[in-house]
Amino acid sequence: MNQNDHVENDQLDLDRLHAAVKREKPDVMPGRDPLPMWVNLCIWAVLILSGGYLGAYTHVGGFSFSNSNPFPDNPLDERPVPHGPEAQLDPFQTAMKKGANTFNTCAGCHQATGLGLPGSIPPLAGSEWVNGGTERTARIVLNGLIGPVTVKGGNFNYAGGMPAQGASFSDQELANVLTYIRNSWGNQGTMVTKEMVAKVREASAEHKGQWTHELLLPFAEKNIPGEIPAGPGATVAPAAPGAAPAPAK
Repeated sequence: MNQNDHVENDQLDLDRLHAAVKREKPDVMPGRDPLPMWVNLCIWAVLILSGGYLGAYTHVGGFSFSNSNPFPDNPLDERPVPHGPEAQLDPFQTAMKKGANTFNTCAGCHQATGLGLPGSIPPLAGSEWVNGGTERTARIVLNGLIGPVTVKGGNFNYAGGMPAQGASFSDQELANVLTYIRNSWGNQGTMVTKEMVAKVREASAEHKGQWTHELLLPFAEKNIPGEIPAGPGATVAPAAPGAAPAPAK
C-alpha cells in the first residue's frame, strides 16, 4: 500500500462516518415531544371557526361581549325591565320585548327597519295596514297574504305570497309580534292580546290558503274586540333610527 492509497482509505472512512452521523436523528429533550397530528388538526379547526365567527359578526353588526346583534338597524328597547319574584312586568313592555325576538323571523323580508323591499315586500313602518284594524293584520299573520296590494301609495305584488304563520307560532307569540310592529318605527297602535288572536284563529278556522286584498276588505278597519291591559309603562316603543320619536300615549 502506498501513501496515496492510505489517504484515500482514510477519506473513505471519514465520509462513511459523516453519512452515519447525518442519518442519526437529534435527541429530543424531555417534555418537548412533537404534538400528535390529531391535536394539530383540532387547533386549526378551532382557529378557522373562530375566525369565521368574528369575521361575520364584525362585518355585519359589530362584535362585543355585551352585544353581537347581526341586525344593527333593529331598534333596541332600552327601557328597564324589573326582575325577581316580586317584579310586576308591564304587559306592554313584555309583549314588545318578546315581539322583537319573534320579528327576527320576519326581518329577512320586511327588514329590521320595517321598510320592506320596493315592489315586492310592502313596508310596515307607517303602513295603513299595520296601523289600521287589528283583525286584518291578525288574519294575515295567521293565514298569509298573496297577490297585489297597495301600501302607502306604492304597489307591491306578493308573487310567492307571505307564508302563513299560524301553525308556527302560538297565539301569544303572534300577539307579541303584532303589538311590536304596531308600535315600532314610529307606528303607534293599540296592543294585541293572545285572547284576540285566539278569537280570529277560531273565526277563520275554515279559511283555506292565503288571503288576498279583496278578501280582507271587510276587515280593513275592524278591531278585534277584547280587553287591553293598562298600567304604568304601557307606552310606545322607541322610534327606529332616523325616525322622530312617537309621542307617548
